[in-house]
Amino acid sequence: MAIEVRLPTVLRAAASGQASVSVEGETIGEILKALADSYPGLGAQVLSQDGSLHRFVNVYLNDDDVRYLEKLDTKVVEGDLISILPAVAGGSW
Repeated sequence: MAIEVRLPTVLRAAASGQASVSVEGETIGEILKALADSYPGLGAQVLSQDGSLHRFVNVYLNDDDVRYLEKLDTKVVEGDLISILPAVAGGSW
């Protein structure tokens, strides 16, 4: 089944400028792997070489952070929405 994955502005260039893409998969891990296969530049920004999530990237299934669910094994169903958000830090006091 195809699941919509929303991409932040900073990652869109790696996905041909698209704000969202539809990807096939039954788990978060399958979807991110398919995303990496379709858009290698994007995959490198989201997944490490061993296939785990980069620690500075947050992935949400609907409104829930997948790290607090089943991580990459989290199941998805038709109508779910995945959002990828890079963590942002910096600045000065």
